[in-house]
Amino acid sequence: MTVQSSPTTFADRHIGARRQSDIDTMLKAVGYDTLDGLVDSAVPDSIRQDKPLTLESALSEVEVLAELRKLARKNKTAVQMIGQGYYDTVTPPVIRRNILEAPAWYTAYTPYQPEISQGRLEALLNFQTMVQDLTALPVANASLLDEATAVAEAVLLMRRANKNKTAKDGKTVLDADLLPQTIAIVLGRAEALGFEVEIADLTHGLPDGDINGLVLQQPGVSGRVWDQSAVIAEAKDRGALVTVAADLLALTLITPPGEQGADIAVGSTQRFGVPLFFGGPHAAYMAVRDGMERTLPGRIVGVSKDNAGVPAYRLALQTREQHIRREKATSNICTAQALLAIVSSFYAVYHGPDGLKAIAETVHNNARALAATLQIAGRELVSDTFFDTITVRVPGKAAKVITAAEARGINLRLIDADTVGVSVDETTTPEVLSAVVVAFGAGPVVPAEGFELPEPVLRTSTYLQHPVFNTHRSETQLLRYIRRLSDRDLALDRTMIPLGSCTMKLNATAEMEAISWPEFASIHPFAPDSQTAGWRELISGLESDLAEITGYDQVSIQPNAGSQGELAGLLAIRGYHHSRGEAQRNVCLIPASAHGTNAASAVLAGMKVVVVATAADGTIDHTDLQAKIEAHKDVLSAIMITYPSTHGVYDSDVREVCDAIHAAGGQVYVDGANLNALVGLAQPGKFGGDVSHLNLHKTFCIPHGGGGPGVGPVAAKAHLAPFMPGDANNASSENAAAGHGAAISASRFGSAGVLPISWAYVKLMGGQGLTEATKSALLAANYVAARLDEHFPVLYTGTSGLVAHECILDLRDLTARTGVTAEDVAKRLIDFGFHAPTLSFPVAGTLMVEPTESEDLAEIDRFIEAMITIRKEIDQVAAGDFPVENSPLRNAPHTAAAVVSSDWNRSYPREQAAFPVASLRQDKYFPPVGRIDGAAGDRNLVCSCPPLSEFEVSTSSTNGLEG
Repeated sequence: MTVQSSPTTFADRHIGARRQSDIDTMLKAVGYDTLDGLVDSAVPDSIRQDKPLTLESALSEVEVLAELRKLARKNKTAVQMIGQGYYDTVTPPVIRRNILEAPAWYTAYTPYQPEISQGRLEALLNFQTMVQDLTALPVANASLLDEATAVAEAVLLMRRANKNKTAKDGKTVLDADLLPQTIAIVLGRAEALGFEVEIADLTHGLPDGDINGLVLQQPGVSGRVWDQSAVIAEAKDRGALVTVAADLLALTLITPPGEQGADIAVGSTQRFGVPLFFGGPHAAYMAVRDGMERTLPGRIVGVSKDNAGVPAYRLALQTREQHIRREKATSNICTAQALLAIVSSFYAVYHGPDGLKAIAETVHNNARALAATLQIAGRELVSDTFFDTITVRVPGKAAKVITAAEARGINLRLIDADTVGVSVDETTTPEVLSAVVVAFGAGPVVPAEGFELPEPVLRTSTYLQHPVFNTHRSETQLLRYIRRLSDRDLALDRTMIPLGSCTMKLNATAEMEAISWPEFASIHPFAPDSQTAGWRELISGLESDLAEITGYDQVSIQPNAGSQGELAGLLAIRGYHHSRGEAQRNVCLIPASAHGTNAASAVLAGMKVVVVATAADGTIDHTDLQAKIEAHKDVLSAIMITYPSTHGVYDSDVREVCDAIHAAGGQVYVDGANLNALVGLAQPGKFGGDVSHLNLHKTFCIPHGGGGPGVGPVAAKAHLAPFMPGDANNASSENAAAGHGAAISASRFGSAGVLPISWAYVKLMGGQGLTEATKSALLAANYVAARLDEHFPVLYTGTSGLVAHECILDLRDLTARTGVTAEDVAKRLIDFGFHAPTLSFPVAGTLMVEPTESEDLAEIDRFIEAMITIRKEIDQVAAGDFPVENSPLRNAPHTAAAVVSSDWNRSYPREQAAFPVASLRQDKYFPPVGRIDGAAGDRNLVCSCPPLSEFEVSTSSTNGLEG
């Protein structure tokens, strides 16, 4: 009799420890006979859901891709000339295939361990240099979320940086020619924080009154390009700071903001090789003048040196990061759009300054030809100075023009009944121009004559002169440069990344495949609904599935980061209280152990943060909680709790906490960062939550990309539904100002371009597979905790002695006895080929480990072997075999150059340094640099590509530093 094997499901591929023998081995170590028995002990009965998830049955990879093809065919691709901050672009295939679609880049984590992140840090330094050069401002960050929210960040930066006594508390003035979605976002933020915003037509000069900050657009949404130096000078004379939202491609031809006197420049880098993606993800940028770098939101990549004096990259000024500053935060930005920033930086590397200028000149000349043709035909132009966008008056005929263009496969911008906008980009062809003029009832297209940019706005300064932007002209060179950088990094394609709270698990290739299909990637966010049926069906289906998973009534996919989902949820709570006449409710209780962005988001939502103490066992201190509730019961707005807790434990008192807050008139915000420990087992919307944000880049498999993209949907109960995020492109200023449905990100569906990943994951797993993944994550974490507890005590466990999906290893006693720190262990793990666990969060001196469900037993055991070996080295320090200062722990990580050095004088052998376990002899990763001196980099901030002579190393050296 032939035994037929059962077919392999996707869940079998996604879950690492799938063989029963492996499961039994892990269960035995934990002390349980069955996985269900373990889950029943770990997860409190009081929160367990009473029925399985009612999702569709799991599909195979072939079936999911077929369904995605059906959805894609429901979208209609067109020539996108709507503009309004979004442009079609050509992603060079070498960049698309080897960065956007390459797991060496998209599975990397935020570069908190810089020694194993030198490749992506160099690419981000190139991004900063690109922005600094093009804006003519000396300091740039490593990306923000989108242009509209970047402007909002700039407005807040001006409000805190302006020290002029009369202007400090003045209003913020927005140029009426700003992108409409930008105006909507700023109005929403301003309403929550209580400052005045005035929208003004600056062709008539600045408005009266005290002005804190001024925001200009260059070119304007109308397309107008003008010399802004006079209005900037006038604003500064009146004590205001000035921000310019600028198009980077236009800045290759026109005078940059820094040279016109601006303090801040912001904008989008989308048209530098990043697809439209139906609105995102796209990397925004921010650059500032000298003196503002320490208040700049987001991350800055800087240059320091390692312990051998070799130049090395790192995140600079990390103590100013918002999740560290907590309630003192001035922004809730945590991660941003690293992967897309890297794509944009490589686009600049690919084209170089001459290539970018040639693209800009072609775009401008095509716009000139279009303008000349329409003018000959008697059409009136709103402005005769422009870069790529012309606004045309066609009284009473705008809809007719739009329809005629759409019939020819072209989308134009309908501004009002009398006005049409047309934006040219690098993909615009002569055939497209001919079709556009026919839609206007004009033609044929005439040569580009007239409409030259006036001399006062012409750029005369150089840019992108660093060799990195002038070397990689052939595809061979660029391909090798990309490979060289990726080889310096450790990403999920090479090793387990056991980061607690960050959930680095499989981002399956089938899930990723659809994001670059033209039917998804080439859709403008403001395309007519008739062209986006497939996108909207996918999004509504994903929102429905997420509502079922979480137990909430409604989900909005708009927030384009976890931090933005937090803000959306808190603004919904705020709107709810205001609608009930309880605007005084503005206190947000936050446990001391909570994610730092919780406090930062509460501040941005206009709330006052009150910290609740943590008890000795890691739970909320109920005595302190009751005292805080009593003290603030009349003004209590909400509590923000993370569940399972940030300590990696299922607290059994969560319903009690929720009930106490509700009894006092408050709302419960359940941070969904750890939702991957609940899916299929418990639903926050059913055990007391009123609203949650979810991290699709954690639980639902969107890859981290080296620090973004992320998606942070907000899920809420029905009573909060009216206050969920609105559409910035169609939001009335009245609604935005009232805080009802205020937009959270620039486009209606946020970073829609990566939603096919999570949609596919849910369909591939089905309800049963998702539940099995949760159970497997619990098993993996408890297996690690059980195996390592005798070597590194587990700090917190639940009432059953179990952890949830992660565990905290306590090194504080070892540090007190030996001097070996948690950071020493983190750096030593690099020598074993591992990314470190989360360092010193949420408890200083500890490591938080999360293996996830995707790691198989062999890889988990490899990590456990590394940790036990490191413990033996700590014991060697304790025994006096070598002092901690000259130990393999303090000198870690060890580069190849250090190990082969002829002057080895350390107290331990080279073999222990390089090959602490035998398996490394077959597969060894050597970091490109040794331990980096962070303090030196902060004291001497360098955040752009220095001249190569400053590196004192050649590009052919072991380190190969090029940027």
